Amino acid sequence: MPTRTPRRPTSRSSRRQRSARRSRSWRTSSWIGTADGRRPDGLDIIITLTTDFGVRDPYVAEMKGAILGIARAAGATVQLVDVTHEVARHDVVEGALALEAAAPFFPRGTVHVAVIDPGVGTARRGIAVAARDQVFIGPDNGVFTPFLSGRDWRAFELAVPAYRLPAVSRTFHGRDLFAPAAAHVAVGVDLARLGPALTDPVRLAWDRGRERAGTIEGAVIHVDRFGNLVTSLFADALRPGSVVRVVGRTIPMVGTYGDLPRGGLGALAGSSGRLEIAVREGSAAAVLRARRGTRVIVSRTSSSRTSSSGTSPSQTSPSQISPSQISSSRISSSRTTTRARRRS
Repeated sequence: MPTRTPRRPTSRSSRRQRSARRSRSWRTSSWIGTADGRRPDGLDIIITLTTDFGVRDPYVAEMKGAILGIARAAGATVQLVDVTHEVARHDVVEGALALEAAAPFFPRGTVHVAVIDPGVGTARRGIAVAARDQVFIGPDNGVFTPFLSGRDWRAFELAVPAYRLPAVSRTFHGRDLFAPAAAHVAVGVDLARLGPALTDPVRLAWDRGRERAGTIEGAVIHVDRFGNLVTSLFADALRPGSVVRVVGRTIPMVGTYGDLPRGGLGALAGSSGRLEIAVREGSAAAVLRARRGTRVIVSRTSSSRTSSSGTSPSQTSPSQISPSQISSSRISSSRTTTRARRRS
């Protein structure tokens, strides 16, 4: 009589064990690209670019050429989108904030390339991060910090020569390493083929604030082109009756810029969910003489010691926190950021 192959056990514990074994590999092909450079829904894969290159020099075009060359050789079609090329030179924090603001609005399967890379050519690693159903490729210098919260991410070192250009310049990894890796991922290469898994990607040292004695203390982490002060605090940390103080001035909370008189100073939830300090049709950075590292204090109750008109910026020097003093902590989840954005 023919022998019967024993059936695999079907207990709950055995099913969990098999599921755990399958989950050890991190596959992105189901939601990134296929061999023809299209998402599972048949649409073109999107690759975004965020750099500090500006647009005067040909660097951005060289990166795009590298991507398109690989895609065309594979018979694939990709769509290139510029997030910004005006990140301040070497400013990794500004690059991270640009990605944090833009990435949630791109569809599932988008590949983001970020090149703000003052350490190019050194021992710093190239990295690919899969998080929030998108992929982020660039230098391992903290630029992807907003996407490394919680456990729902995986990272891989860009270590396999097959997924870079044949000749790699020590001064232009954006063109020779990161752009090719993005193109290969877009046409269906799984992230695990790019190199070994990483558990220790570099994170920027910023946080959501430190609570003490009824206050939350944060800092300015970015000044945008309008002079708005973007802080390390998220608006969901505020409660009714909260009072914001910067360089000795008490600043009222408002819903939007138009709630302020022209030249008026206010605090509000910005479009990315972070607490911002703004002057209507003016510059909060200039009015307060504030910059990155300036302390921002949120109190649960109002203070009678100062008012928005009681202390002149010229009479109070900004209290500064160096970037190295801002403690490392988690970045709020996309769900928390979404709740904050709805209130802005």
